[in-house]
Parts: sequence; structure tokens; C-alpha cells
Amino acid sequence: MTLTARDLLDRLVGFPTISRDSNLDLIDFVEDYLKDYGVDSVRVPNADGTKAALYAHVGAQVDGGVVLSGHTDVVPVDGQDWDTDPFVVTERDGKLFGRGTCDMKGFDALALSAVPLALARGIKRPLQIALSYDEEIGCLGAPPMIDHMVSHGLPRADTVLVGEPSMMQVVTAHKGGIGFSVHVQGFEVHSSRIDIGVSAVMQAARLIDWANRVNAERAAAVPSDLAAAFVPPYTSAHVGRINGGTAHNITAADCRFDLSFRTVPGENVDDWRQLFLSEVKRIEAEMQAIQPSCRITVDAYFGLPGLAPEPQGRAEELARRLTGDNGNHVVSYGTEAGQFQERGYSACVVGPGDIAQAHQPNEFISTAQFAAGEAFIARLIDDLAQ
Repeated sequence: MTLTARDLLDRLVGFPTISRDSNLDLIDFVEDYLKDYGVDSVRVPNADGTKAALYAHVGAQVDGGVVLSGHTDVVPVDGQDWDTDPFVVTERDGKLFGRGTCDMKGFDALALSAVPLALARGIKRPLQIALSYDEEIGCLGAPPMIDHMVSHGLPRADTVLVGEPSMMQVVTAHKGGIGFSVHVQGFEVHSSRIDIGVSAVMQAARLIDWANRVNAERAAAVPSDLAAAFVPPYTSAHVGRINGGTAHNITAADCRFDLSFRTVPGENVDDWRQLFLSEVKRIEAEMQAIQPSCRITVDAYFGLPGLAPEPQGRAEELARRLTGDNGNHVVSYGTEAGQFQERGYSACVVGPGDIAQAHQPNEFISTAQFAAGEAFIARLIDDLAQ
């Protein structure tokens, strides 16, 4: 029995592939689905084997094909007030509700639905499917998958279409980013003797204030031509979580927080890493001048390159031809498109659904957007058959 794109969406949403959990049941399903059409796929597991990415090639073993790229993980539903079961697609009032319908199992379903279409048409340029894991916690699963695609003899595609929800608009640039887990270790004394103690909370606050100053300085600067299209038009720093301290009258022994940067294309993520680590080293030295046992430990938990516009880029040209969209669209969130581009692929973002619905309770994709995605896939297969 041939599964429609809607059937595939129902199946994919039914797998609760929250990033903290395994996605292997979904990968098993996709592998079997492809095998039913005689299409072999390749798994790229994570280090402990609890998750896997998957890629597949449809058509002649030649270069010059198109990759449809999506991620299989979704964000949690914990604490969200859903009107329906988040892991069952529910259609109501022209909307398909369910976790991941918009971000981004809707596109995954469309990509998989392209396989039988491609086989039936006898495409002349190949179609490749690439499904990753752990996108939602820092785009961690795509790089090893892409590296495997490059190094294991897969014919080299010349175009990557990443199907994040863009309302079928062609997104040619997005911000990159890097995130750090920071552990500040102070020295406990009674707060009346703050001269000999070191409060981890107060030292963490100095680093957070440094981030505030960075934001103020960047906001006041004249943006580059490339940055000017973004909102905000500069690299920004953010702390979204902090925890530390024991009591109001004890200098805190520990403080932990996360700090991340969202970088505009054209700026090197590693430059921001070094700038932050230099400030960490400066503050740590001042702490150790009071108590040598104090330290600041920094671990990077994600790093994501931005997506830069490509002059005469093949991905942009194809996506515009298939959608008819000639607008200039950039986004401030990150995607795996930058990781493909970093490895030499021409890439852009184009997919159904509104990013405003992503991660929300009662997440949905409209039936009109899903239908627009189906039409896009049909036009893509026609193009590959030329």
C-alpha cells in the first residue's frame, strides 16, 4: 500500500522523538519504508547508539542531485497545555495539530513521499533524503551525517533544500551560533568576610554583565550590509538559565549558567568563542588572586555556522524557480543549512508551515501549507526528470 504524504505525517508524528529520547523507532520505520521501494539507506548512529541519522539515494549513481534535508527530533511537550494528543495528528479548522507537524515532520513526510514519485518518473538527476537527530539541542546530529555522506562515496549533490518552516519562502541566510555551559567555582565564607571569600554568583554576574555590554555595543554599531537584513542586525549574547548559591549569608561556592551567541553571517563563531574565553580568563585570574582554588570551567555544547547568501547559488535558483518566490528572506534562528554550506554544498531553507507555530502548545501546520509543500515536491520531481 502506497502511503500518502498525509499518511506519512500521521506515522512520523506518532513517534515521540523528543530530543532527550531515542529516535530509533522512527528510523526503523523510515528504513523499512524505503526498503519497500528498493531504496537502500545508511544509518549514522550517535556515540552510544541510542539515536541515528539516516540518508538515502534515489536514482542514477551520478553527481548533481538534490538533497531534501530534515530533522527527526522534536521539542518536549512537558508543561504545555494541549487540547489534543500531541503525538496524534488531529485535523480541525484547516489545521493539522500535533508535535512536529510544523517543525519539521511535515517536511520530512513530504520528502519521503517524493521517493515513489521519483521512482515512477524515472528521474535523471538523483534525489537524496537526509534525516538528522538532535537538531533541537544544537544541530548536533547533522555534521557526522554530512561528513559520512561526503566520505563514503555518495554521489555529490549540488543542491540542498532544508525544509524548516518558512511558509514556502526561500530563505538564503540565517544566523549561526555557539553555546557554552559555564561553571563558576567560588570560595565559601560568611558573607560578612566577603574580602576573603569569592562568590560564584557575583562572579557569574560579571560575565553576564559583559554579555549585556556586548549587546549594547553591537546594537550601537553600524551593521554590515549582510547583517543589516537581520532582526536584530547584529550578533547577540543571551543567558537563559542560571542556578547557584546556598544561602543569603554565604558567598556562593557554585554557580552554573548557559551563555550563547547568535552570530550574523560573515562573522566567525570561533572569534566570539575566543572573545568570551578571554573575558573568562581575566575574571578567573582575579578570583584566584583571592583564593587560588577558584576556577571557571567552560564547555561548548553547540556550535553552528551561519548560512550566507550564495551569488548565483544553485539551491537558491532551484528553490525560487519551484516556488516563484523572488523576495529577500533571512531568519535569525539557525538551521542545518549552514552546516551543509560549510561542507561545500549549495544550500537554502524552504519548507511549509509558519515558524511561529514551532515549539508551541497545539503546534500545527495548515492544510493549505501542507498542500503547498506537496505541490513543491511534485514540481521538484518534474525538474529532476528533465
